[in-house]
Amino acid sequence: MHRTSVIRRTVLAAAAVALAATGCTAQAVGAAGGSASGSTAPSPAATASPSSGASAAGGAEPADSAPPATPAPPGDRVLMAEGTENERVRELQARLRQLGHFHRSPTAFYGSMTGKAVSAFQQERGLPATGEVDGDTWAKLTATSRRPTAGELRPPTTNELDKPDARCMTGRVLCVSKESRTLAWMIDGKVVSAMDVRFGSENTPTREGTFQVDRKERHWKSTLYHTSMPYSMFFSRGQAVHYSADFKARGYSGGSHGCVNVRDMDRLAAVFEQVKVGDKVVVHW
Repeated sequence: MHRTSVIRRTVLAAAAVALAATGCTAQAVGAAGGSASGSTAPSPAATASPSSGASAAGGAEPADSAPPATPAPPGDRVLMAEGTENERVRELQARLRQLGHFHRSPTAFYGSMTGKAVSAFQQERGLPATGEVDGDTWAKLTATSRRPTAGELRPPTTNELDKPDARCMTGRVLCVSKESRTLAWMIDGKVVSAMDVRFGSENTPTREGTFQVDRKERHWKSTLYHTSMPYSMFFSRGQAVHYSADFKARGYSGGSHGCVNVRDMDRLAAVFEQVKVGDKVVVHW
């Protein structure tokens, strides 16, 4: 009897893990949850209130709560390069944006666009244009820019689209960029509509690749977390593009359990009416 009970508990635990990996409702950020890019998913109860922990304007806090500049010793040791993802990168992007070298909202991820912005700054300041941030580049940047406010680090404004992936240039496509945190609804290579999005955590990531819309649900409630998922367009084993009240309330202070969250309901509703089952979905960096 005891052995049977242990086996039953083991099977149930494994099933719970499998279900959580395909969930896609909001999860909190904090001591128990980490960040949207690397956290352990909290229980549904921990995410019941979408307004907890941040303002309703995309997660921005008062300007005086912005963190101080991250110090770095001068020198040629590389501090940040493509693939780096942390709060120092967010500050880097905000400072580059002040100087006109970075033209989107900070994402905290150092991708190719950030590398090009760093190279442009380095050329302008007479530094080796490596596209990587060493101590000398960081020292020059902090000397020629000011400490970013919380609103500059996490602005509520719409993110700027990056260059569409080649797979998005033909046909009808929901083109989702993880680097710029945007979704572009495209038809034959032209952007019809665009909106901000956020993704799952490291433990419940939004899958990358080429998919298609399997089904659409105007009104849907998560069967795992029992939260509302309006205008759902499912594309990969339970992952969907859908409106998120939590994203609207807390911005990038939260994350999903794998879905692509949208915070502009009206814009998503319009796209929902145009998208057809079978249309392509591309999720890329």
